[in-house]
Amino acid sequence: MMTGLTGTSRLVRLALRRDRVSLSAWVLGLGLFVAATTAMFVDLLATYDDVVRETWLVATNAGMRMLGVTSGASVGGYMLHREYVTLAVLAALMSTLAVVRHTRQNEELGRAEVVGATVVGRYAGLAAAVIVTVGANIVLALVLGLAMMVNGLPASGSFLAGASIAAVGVVFVGVAAISCQLTSTTRGATGLASAVLGLAFLLSGIGNMLGTVDDRALRVTSAWPVWLSPIGWGQQTRPFGGGHWWPLVLFGILLALLLVVAVALVGRRDVGRGIWPERRGHAHASATLLSQAGLVWRLQRGALLGWTVALLAFGLIFGTLSEQIQDVQGPAAEWYAGIGGTDQIADAYRASIIQMAGMFVAIYVVQILLRMRVDEAGGTLESVLATGVTRPRWVLGDVLNAAAGAVVLILVFAVSMGLTAGQVLGDTTTQVREMAEAGLVQLPGILLLGGVIVVLLALLPRWAVPLSWALLVTALVLGPMFGPTLGLPHWAQDLSPFTHIPKAPATDVTAAPLLILASICVALAVAGVVAIRRRNLILPA
Repeated sequence: MMTGLTGTSRLVRLALRRDRVSLSAWVLGLGLFVAATTAMFVDLLATYDDVVRETWLVATNAGMRMLGVTSGASVGGYMLHREYVTLAVLAALMSTLAVVRHTRQNEELGRAEVVGATVVGRYAGLAAAVIVTVGANIVLALVLGLAMMVNGLPASGSFLAGASIAAVGVVFVGVAAISCQLTSTTRGATGLASAVLGLAFLLSGIGNMLGTVDDRALRVTSAWPVWLSPIGWGQQTRPFGGGHWWPLVLFGILLALLLVVAVALVGRRDVGRGIWPERRGHAHASATLLSQAGLVWRLQRGALLGWTVALLAFGLIFGTLSEQIQDVQGPAAEWYAGIGGTDQIADAYRASIIQMAGMFVAIYVVQILLRMRVDEAGGTLESVLATGVTRPRWVLGDVLNAAAGAVVLILVFAVSMGLTAGQVLGDTTTQVREMAEAGLVQLPGILLLGGVIVVLLALLPRWAVPLSWALLVTALVLGPMFGPTLGLPHWAQDLSPFTHIPKAPATDVTAAPLLILASICVALAVAGVVAIRRRNLILPA
């Protein structure tokens, strides 16, 4: 007898086959990132005094508490304070993209209707997406735990930390399941889930900022808003400061409730439609939509706005730390000096932070450029090329939007950091000018990475997505933030474009490396355009 879940096992196998590369890349990439950052902090915080000093610094600064809580003096606790939000957000994005891909995208491309014509129940597609994505998060928890444990952190704390990060991803399985029922497009479903993720980060950050610090200034007790956010729940597990497993129960309860709502919504809508009615467009299209670049801008402006808000907030936070960072001593000071290229800690700090911002902007560029592959695989590109748009114009539209977005984001971060740094150090005009110049210096490295992505899209379109993300992670690990700390050989570090960026504003900027990087970037972009013109489109089967 056929039920609503008939065919779920077959769809699970199909989803696993489709995602065997992408989900593996997510899990292994995050595991590698955690292994690298944990090794860096283990090396940086060599003595107990170093741990106490750095923990005190972040615990007593309300801006840094936006990123997490401290639970006493430990290397693992300090590492989670610095990295938990980033890892939790990435786990949530992994889950969101996977669920949307196997539900809303299948409906948008007509695959769900074809599959539904066979012996498959109404809820089988959603069930398969949930099973595969929850399974990926379980594997992620184990990989992250192992990555911390092999660097000498306690096993119990390591696996609790991995579970608390993956649990955020599990909750966003349910969030994405609901967003896919409410909206009628892939972009809408992803955007809605991302908005919920942003709200979760904001609530956890506010709760931590309003929290209180103990007498030793090493442990933060969060305020009540953190309990309104799954990111806040994960932070309250405190893996290396007491180890509370019970908040994980909250994740399970919330996932169950979200899935109940999602299942109820599935039965209330038609295939291909969302619960929310589609908004009517304007009677006359904007003039910007007459160009390929204008169309791409219209589709990507929401993503740019979200990134702008995030980098604005982080720029303001890191700027407020400029005064406190001048008192840093010991291995932390040596680390900043090594990354920043100068013994002047304030300048080294600014140089290291703007480098970090450049790496985050590179993530945005990769994300935007990979939309080219989505348009091609989804069949949208075929319709665009049927008009007067040529393939070079198509590529140019996406490349220009990615480059313009990179300029906007790096300047927003640099200017916001310069403004708050100027307020605590004085001479705001100089701070803003120097930080803006340092931000622009990061662009050749960012865009070179984008040029490589264009070549991958041209030569290896089917593998471009996983290879692009793997290339990005490799560039980050080999770059100046992690490469020297991990003791990697110089030839390996030189493979990252970020290694060759001048360390502004700490050191003088020379034109030669920037011109070389820019020339390579242009050459790669041209090669990519030529290759795309010479190959057939890889369309959906």
